[in-house]
Amino acid sequence: GNQAYDYYRYHPMHEISDWMEQTVKENPDVVNIVQYGQTYEKRVISLLKIGVNTGEKKKAIWMDCGIHAREWIAPAFCQYFVSQILQAYKTDPKMADMMKNMDFYVTPVLNIDGYIYSWANESTRLWRKNRSPGPADCGCDGTDLNRNFDANWGTIGVSFNCCSQTYPGSQPVSEPEAAAVTYFVGSRIDEFLCFLTIHSYGQLLLVPYGHPNFTAANYNELMEVGLAAAEAIKKVHGKQYRVGTSPAILYPNSGSSRDWARFSGIPFSFTFELRDNGTFGFKLPEDQIQPTCEEAYSGALHIITYAHDKAFNGAVAAAVANLWAVLLAAGLTGTNLM
Repeated sequence: GNQAYDYYRYHPMHEISDWMEQTVKENPDVVNIVQYGQTYEKRVISLLKIGVNTGEKKKAIWMDCGIHAREWIAPAFCQYFVSQILQAYKTDPKMADMMKNMDFYVTPVLNIDGYIYSWANESTRLWRKNRSPGPADCGCDGTDLNRNFDANWGTIGVSFNCCSQTYPGSQPVSEPEAAAVTYFVGSRIDEFLCFLTIHSYGQLLLVPYGHPNFTAANYNELMEVGLAAAEAIKKVHGKQYRVGTSPAILYPNSGSSRDWARFSGIPFSFTFELRDNGTFGFKLPEDQIQPTCEEAYSGALHIITYAHDKAFNGAVAAAVANLWAVLLAAGLTGTNLM
Protein backbone atom coordinates (compact mmCIF):
# COMPACT_ATOMS: atom_id res chain seq x y z
CA GLY A 1 0.00 0.00 0.00
CA ASN A 2 0.90 3.70 0.14
CA GLN A 3 2.53 3.17 3.53
CA ALA A 4 5.47 1.87 1.50
CA TYR A 5 5.29 4.56 -1.21
CA ASP A 6 8.40 6.69 -1.43
CA TYR A 7 7.31 10.32 -1.54
CA TYR A 8 10.93 11.45 -1.72
CA ARG A 9 11.66 10.03 -5.16
CA TYR A 10 10.46 11.13 -8.58
CA HIS A 11 7.90 8.74 -10.03
CA PRO A 12 7.01 8.02 -13.65
CA MET A 13 3.38 8.54 -14.65
CA HIS A 14 2.27 4.92 -14.34
CA GLU A 15 3.45 4.85 -10.72
CA ILE A 16 1.62 8.11 -9.98
CA SER A 17 -1.58 6.65 -11.51
CA ASP A 18 -1.22 3.50 -9.38
CA TRP A 19 -0.63 5.70 -6.35
CA MET A 20 -3.88 7.58 -7.06
CA GLU A 21 -5.85 4.30 -7.17
CA GLN A 22 -4.16 3.11 -3.99
CA THR A 23 -4.97 6.40 -2.21
CA VAL A 24 -8.66 5.86 -2.97
CA LYS A 25 -8.47 2.23 -1.77
CA GLU A 26 -6.92 3.28 1.52
CA ASN A 27 -9.23 6.25 2.14
CA PRO A 28 -12.51 5.33 0.44
CA ASP A 29 -14.58 7.51 2.78
CA VAL A 30 -12.85 10.76 1.84
CA VAL A 31 -11.12 10.29 -1.54
CA ASN A 32 -12.29 9.59 -5.04
CA ILE A 33 -10.87 9.94 -8.53
CA VAL A 34 -12.58 12.33 -10.91
CA GLN A 35 -11.76 12.08 -14.62
CA TYR A 36 -12.25 15.47 -16.22
CA GLY A 37 -10.55 15.53 -19.58
CA GLN A 38 -8.18 14.04 -22.10
CA THR A 39 -4.73 15.05 -23.26
CA TYR A 40 -3.82 15.55 -26.92
CA GLU A 41 -2.56 11.93 -26.98
CA LYS A 42 -5.91 10.76 -25.52
CA ARG A 43 -4.74 10.01 -21.99
CA VAL A 44 -7.31 10.59 -19.25
CA ILE A 45 -6.70 13.64 -17.03
CA SER A 46 -7.85 12.93 -13.51
CA LEU A 47 -7.75 14.43 -10.05
CA LEU A 48 -8.22 13.30 -6.49
CA LYS A 49 -11.27 14.82 -4.85
CA ILE A 50 -10.64 14.81 -1.11
CA GLY A 51 -13.19 15.76 1.53
CA VAL A 52 -15.98 14.57 3.77
CA ASN A 53 -19.23 13.94 1.93
CA THR A 54 -21.61 16.04 4.04
CA GLY A 55 -24.47 15.91 1.56
CA GLU A 56 -24.27 19.72 1.36
CA LYS A 57 -22.87 21.89 -1.42
CA LYS A 58 -19.31 22.64 -0.32
CA LYS A 59 -16.58 25.17 -0.94
CA ALA A 60 -13.45 23.99 -2.75
CA ILE A 61 -9.69 24.30 -3.09
CA TRP A 62 -7.93 23.70 -6.42
CA MET A 63 -4.35 22.50 -6.75
CA ASP A 64 -2.65 21.37 -9.94
CA CYS A 65 0.92 20.20 -10.51
CA GLY A 66 2.88 19.33 -13.59
CA ILE A 67 1.41 21.80 -16.11
CA HIS A 68 5.05 22.08 -17.27
CA ALA A 69 6.54 18.65 -17.97
CA ARG A 70 10.11 19.16 -16.76
CA GLU A 71 9.17 20.60 -13.36
CA TRP A 72 9.28 17.19 -11.66
CA ILE A 73 9.28 18.57 -8.11
CA ALA A 74 5.70 19.80 -8.73
CA PRO A 75 3.98 16.39 -9.08
CA ALA A 76 6.14 15.19 -6.17
CA PHE A 77 4.65 18.01 -4.09
CA CYS A 78 1.04 17.26 -5.08
CA GLN A 79 1.50 13.66 -3.94
CA TYR A 80 3.12 14.77 -0.67
CA PHE A 81 0.34 17.33 -0.11
CA VAL A 82 -2.34 14.64 -0.49
CA SER A 83 -0.55 12.25 1.88
CA GLN A 84 -0.18 15.00 4.50
CA ILE A 85 -3.76 16.26 4.49
CA LEU A 86 -5.04 12.67 4.71
CA GLN A 87 -2.82 12.07 7.76
CA ALA A 88 -3.68 15.40 9.37
CA TYR A 89 -7.40 14.81 8.85
CA LYS A 90 -7.23 11.86 11.29
CA THR A 91 -5.44 13.73 14.10
CA ASP A 92 -5.82 17.48 13.61
CA PRO A 93 -9.24 19.00 14.40
CA LYS A 94 -8.54 22.00 12.17
CA MET A 95 -7.92 19.80 9.12
CA ALA A 96 -10.98 17.69 10.00
CA ASP A 97 -12.97 20.93 10.03
CA MET A 98 -11.59 22.06 6.67
CA MET A 99 -12.39 18.67 5.12
CA LYS A 100 -15.98 19.02 6.30
CA ASN A 101 -16.34 22.52 4.91
CA MET A 102 -14.35 22.13 1.69
CA ASP A 103 -13.30 19.62 -0.93
CA PHE A 104 -9.70 19.57 -2.16
CA TYR A 105 -9.34 18.95 -5.89
CA VAL A 106 -5.75 17.90 -6.58
CA THR A 107 -4.38 17.11 -10.06
CA PRO A 108 -0.96 15.48 -9.58
CA VAL A 109 0.01 15.75 -13.26
CA LEU A 110 -1.93 18.00 -15.65
CA ASN A 111 0.40 17.79 -18.66
CA ILE A 112 0.53 13.99 -18.74
CA ASP A 113 1.81 13.67 -22.33
CA GLY A 114 4.62 16.13 -21.69
CA TYR A 115 5.51 14.51 -18.36
CA ILE A 116 5.78 11.05 -19.93
CA TYR A 117 7.88 12.54 -22.74
CA SER A 118 10.23 14.19 -20.22
CA TRP A 119 10.88 10.71 -18.76
CA ALA A 120 11.68 9.17 -22.16
CA ASN A 121 15.42 9.87 -22.18
CA GLU A 122 18.06 12.45 -21.28
CA SER A 123 17.44 14.45 -24.49
CA THR A 124 13.76 15.01 -23.64
CA ARG A 125 14.22 15.60 -19.89
CA LEU A 126 13.74 19.38 -20.20
CA TRP A 127 10.54 19.30 -22.26
CA ARG A 128 8.07 21.95 -21.01
CA LYS A 129 5.04 22.11 -23.29
CA ASN A 130 2.29 19.65 -24.13
CA ARG A 131 2.66 17.38 -27.18
CA SER A 132 0.16 18.76 -29.68
CA PRO A 133 1.64 19.48 -33.11
CA GLY A 134 2.29 23.08 -34.11
CA PRO A 135 0.59 24.72 -37.10
CA ALA A 136 1.13 23.12 -40.53
CA ASP A 137 3.84 25.59 -41.53
CA CYS A 138 5.93 24.87 -38.43
CA GLY A 139 7.97 21.77 -37.71
CA CYS A 140 7.82 21.94 -33.89
CA ASP A 141 5.47 20.36 -31.38
CA GLY A 142 3.93 21.63 -28.21
CA THR A 143 2.00 24.54 -26.71
CA ASP A 144 2.90 26.17 -23.40
CA LEU A 145 -0.24 25.28 -21.46
CA ASN A 146 0.40 28.11 -19.01
CA ARG A 147 0.08 30.62 -21.87
CA ASN A 148 -3.04 29.03 -23.32
CA PHE A 149 -5.71 30.14 -20.81
CA ASP A 150 -8.22 32.85 -21.63
CA ALA A 151 -6.64 35.69 -19.65
CA ASN A 152 -5.11 38.50 -21.75
CA TRP A 153 -4.20 35.64 -24.10
CA GLY A 154 -1.33 36.24 -26.51
CA THR A 155 -0.57 39.80 -25.37
CA ILE A 156 2.72 39.60 -23.47
CA GLY A 157 5.42 37.11 -22.51
CA VAL A 158 4.70 34.77 -25.43
CA SER A 159 6.18 33.97 -28.82
CA PHE A 160 4.10 33.02 -31.85
CA ASN A 161 7.00 30.99 -33.20
CA CYS A 162 5.71 27.48 -32.49
CA CYS A 163 9.23 26.28 -31.69
CA SER A 164 9.33 28.67 -28.71
CA GLN A 165 8.99 27.44 -25.12
CA THR A 166 6.27 30.08 -24.62
CA TYR A 167 4.21 29.42 -27.76
CA PRO A 168 0.64 30.15 -26.53
CA GLY A 169 -1.21 27.98 -29.05
CA SER A 170 -3.29 29.00 -32.04
CA GLN A 171 -6.01 30.61 -29.91
CA PRO A 172 -7.13 30.78 -26.26
CA VAL A 173 -7.91 27.33 -24.82
CA SER A 174 -6.92 25.56 -28.05
CA GLU A 175 -5.34 22.80 -25.95
CA PRO A 176 -7.40 19.98 -24.41
CA GLU A 177 -5.47 20.13 -21.11
CA ALA A 178 -6.23 23.85 -20.65
CA ALA A 179 -9.82 23.25 -21.76
CA ALA A 180 -10.23 20.50 -19.13
CA VAL A 181 -9.24 22.82 -16.27
CA THR A 182 -11.24 25.73 -17.70
CA TYR A 183 -14.39 23.63 -17.97
CA PHE A 184 -14.05 21.72 -14.70
CA VAL A 185 -13.25 24.75 -12.55
CA GLY A 186 -15.33 27.18 -14.60
CA SER A 187 -18.48 25.09 -14.30
CA ARG A 188 -18.33 25.25 -10.47
CA ILE A 189 -16.55 28.58 -10.15
CA ASP A 190 -18.57 29.78 -7.13
CA GLU A 191 -17.35 26.84 -5.04
CA PHE A 192 -13.66 27.67 -5.35
CA LEU A 193 -12.05 29.84 -2.67
CA CYS A 194 -8.52 29.11 -3.72
CA PHE A 195 -6.57 28.17 -6.87
CA LEU A 196 -2.98 26.99 -6.39
CA THR A 197 -0.85 26.01 -9.38
CA ILE A 198 2.55 24.48 -8.65
CA HIS A 199 5.71 25.04 -10.71
CA SER A 200 9.47 25.20 -10.39
CA TYR A 201 11.90 26.85 -10.04
CA GLY A 202 12.85 30.18 -8.42
CA GLN A 203 11.34 30.10 -4.90
CA LEU A 204 8.49 32.50 -5.61
CA LEU A 205 4.84 32.97 -4.71
CA LEU A 206 3.23 34.78 -7.63
CA VAL A 207 -0.05 36.68 -7.32
CA PRO A 208 -2.18 37.92 -10.24
CA TYR A 209 -1.75 39.48 -12.70
CA GLY A 210 0.95 38.55 -15.18
CA HIS A 211 0.12 41.59 -17.32
CA PRO A 212 1.64 44.78 -15.88
CA ASN A 213 -1.42 46.89 -16.85
CA PHE A 214 -3.80 44.86 -14.67
CA THR A 215 -4.04 44.81 -10.88
CA ALA A 216 -6.16 42.37 -8.87
CA ALA A 217 -8.94 44.10 -6.91
CA ASN A 218 -7.70 42.28 -3.78
CA TYR A 219 -3.98 42.78 -4.54
CA ASN A 220 -3.17 44.07 -1.04
CA GLU A 221 -4.83 41.10 0.62
CA LEU A 222 -3.13 38.67 -1.79
CA MET A 223 0.25 40.21 -0.92
CA GLU A 224 -0.49 40.05 2.80
CA VAL A 225 -1.48 36.39 2.59
CA GLY A 226 1.46 35.62 0.30
CA LEU A 227 4.00 37.30 2.57
CA ALA A 228 2.64 35.41 5.58
CA ALA A 229 2.89 32.16 3.58
CA ALA A 230 6.52 33.02 2.75
CA GLU A 231 7.17 33.53 6.48
CA ALA A 232 5.67 30.10 7.18
CA ILE A 233 7.91 28.62 4.46
CA LYS A 234 11.01 30.28 5.88
CA LYS A 235 10.35 28.83 9.35
CA VAL A 236 10.62 25.27 8.00
CA HIS A 237 14.12 25.18 6.43
CA GLY A 238 15.15 28.84 6.30
CA LYS A 239 14.46 29.22 2.58
CA GLN A 240 13.51 32.63 1.26
CA TYR A 241 10.56 32.74 -1.14
CA ARG A 242 9.83 36.10 -2.77
CA VAL A 243 6.25 37.30 -3.19
CA GLY A 244 4.75 39.49 -5.89
CA THR A 245 3.19 39.69 -9.32
CA SER A 246 5.02 37.97 -12.14
CA PRO A 247 6.06 41.26 -13.87
CA ALA A 248 7.40 42.59 -10.55
CA ILE A 249 9.57 39.61 -9.58
CA LEU A 250 9.89 37.28 -12.59
CA TYR A 251 8.68 38.35 -16.04
CA PRO A 252 5.37 39.49 -17.51
CA ASN A 253 3.14 36.79 -18.97
CA SER A 254 -0.35 36.27 -20.31
CA GLY A 255 -2.67 33.31 -20.60
CA SER A 256 -1.73 31.73 -17.27
CA SER A 257 -4.19 29.59 -15.32
CA ARG A 258 -3.50 31.71 -12.20
CA ASP A 259 -4.69 34.85 -14.01
CA TRP A 260 -7.67 33.05 -15.55
CA ALA A 261 -8.74 31.86 -12.09
CA ARG A 262 -8.56 35.37 -10.58
CA PHE A 263 -10.31 36.99 -13.60
CA SER A 264 -13.02 34.31 -13.20
CA GLY A 265 -13.66 35.35 -9.60
CA ILE A 266 -11.64 32.91 -7.47
CA PRO A 267 -10.32 35.24 -4.74
CA PHE A 268 -7.07 33.51 -3.78
CA SER A 269 -5.06 32.51 -6.82
CA PHE A 270 -1.31 31.81 -6.51
CA THR A 271 1.49 30.27 -8.52
CA PHE A 272 4.12 28.50 -6.43
CA GLU A 273 7.62 28.35 -7.91
CA LEU A 274 9.38 25.73 -5.78
CA ARG A 275 13.15 25.16 -5.31
CA ASP A 276 15.76 25.97 -6.22
CA ASN A 277 17.29 29.26 -7.40
CA GLY A 278 19.02 27.79 -10.44
CA THR A 279 21.85 25.66 -9.04
CA PHE A 280 20.10 22.52 -10.25
CA GLY A 281 17.05 24.19 -11.76
CA PHE A 282 14.53 21.72 -13.16
CA LYS A 283 16.79 18.79 -12.24
CA LEU A 284 16.35 19.24 -8.50
CA PRO A 285 18.12 16.32 -6.74
CA GLU A 286 15.92 13.80 -4.98
CA ASP A 287 17.53 14.59 -1.63
CA GLN A 288 15.81 17.98 -1.83
CA ILE A 289 12.31 16.59 -2.43
CA GLN A 290 11.49 16.18 1.27
CA PRO A 291 12.59 19.63 2.49
CA THR A 292 11.02 21.31 -0.56
CA CYS A 293 7.71 19.54 0.06
CA GLU A 294 7.78 20.31 3.78
CA GLU A 295 8.24 24.05 3.27
CA ALA A 296 5.79 24.29 0.38
CA TYR A 297 3.18 22.42 2.44
CA SER A 298 3.52 24.98 5.18
CA GLY A 299 3.05 27.84 2.69
CA ALA A 300 0.10 26.24 0.92
CA LEU A 301 -1.57 25.39 4.21
CA HIS A 302 -1.31 29.01 5.34
CA ILE A 303 -3.11 30.25 2.22
CA ILE A 304 -5.75 27.50 2.35
CA THR A 305 -6.41 28.08 6.06
CA TYR A 306 -6.73 31.82 5.51
CA ALA A 307 -9.22 31.31 2.66
CA HIS A 308 -11.17 28.79 4.75
CA ASP A 309 -11.30 30.98 7.85
CA LYS A 310 -12.36 34.02 5.89
CA ALA A 311 -15.25 32.08 4.34
CA PHE A 312 -16.33 30.18 7.45
CA ASN A 313 -15.20 32.08 10.57
CA GLY A 314 -16.43 35.27 8.95
CA ALA A 315 -19.93 33.83 9.11
CA VAL A 316 -19.47 32.96 12.79
CA ALA A 317 -18.12 36.43 13.59
CA ALA A 318 -21.09 38.05 11.83
CA ALA A 319 -23.51 35.92 13.85
CA VAL A 320 -21.79 36.89 17.11
CA ALA A 321 -21.81 40.60 16.20
CA ASN A 322 -25.48 40.27 15.32
CA LEU A 323 -26.24 38.69 18.69
CA TRP A 324 -24.47 41.54 20.49
CA ALA A 325 -26.48 44.08 18.51
CA VAL A 326 -29.69 42.35 19.61
CA LEU A 327 -28.56 42.28 23.26
CA LEU A 328 -27.50 45.93 23.19
CA ALA A 329 -30.79 46.96 21.59
CA ALA A 330 -32.55 45.15 24.43
CA GLY A 331 -30.70 47.41 26.85
CA LEU A 332 -28.28 44.74 28.08
CA THR A 333 -25.28 47.02 28.26
CA GLY A 334 -22.07 46.24 30.10
CA THR A 335 -23.35 47.43 33.47
CA ASN A 336 -26.15 44.94 33.89
CA LEU A 337 -23.99 42.09 32.61
CA MET A 338 -21.57 42.40 35.56
